[in-house]
Amino acid sequence: MLALEIAGVAVGLIYLWLEYRASVWLWLANIIMPAIYIFVYADAGFYADMGINVYYLVASLYGWAVWLRRGDDGLELPITHTPQRMIAPLVGVAAVAMGIIAFILINYTDSTVPYGDSFTTALSIVALYMLAQKQVEQWLVWLVVDVVCCALYLYKGLYPTAALYGLYTVLAWVGYRRWLKMIDENATSRTA
Repeated sequence: MLALEIAGVAVGLIYLWLEYRASVWLWLANIIMPAIYIFVYADAGFYADMGINVYYLVASLYGWAVWLRRGDDGLELPITHTPQRMIAPLVGVAAVAMGIIAFILINYTDSTVPYGDSFTTALSIVALYMLAQKQVEQWLVWLVVDVVCCALYLYKGLYPTAALYGLYTVLAWVGYRRWLKMIDENATSRTA
């Protein structure tokens, strides 16, 4: 399983680089990586993380389609801020998802980390939706997910994956700053 985990880490690094660059090809990596991690997480008993990877596969097809869509001006979907009106619904979705996932993990699995696993899974659902919409704040949600996941994976002995999430934590902040800069550059080029 270690070889498969290392392959997942390698694809994860490629994915992160593509996300940092706001490349549409991040979606292909986000199809391959979950396919690998379904097996890694199943073996480690991270059932919610295993399940979220099925969601990632499906949601990545949606994200890819959204990012390929061109506006009336023929330009690609711009990076934007999350609309204020969406914050409460996104928090609500995360809270409900966490409650449902925690209930399932506690009552129907032998998960040793049901609350941490359900928390990161619920936030990941929201973050991936925000990424599909090209909302810059998705990086902040991923930052929280990455910190908690890093701790959970260290606890469970998934050291290569913990290292990947430690790197994700740092790069989430860097990516957030870069996407903010890209928003400014895009606004400048559209007004020029």
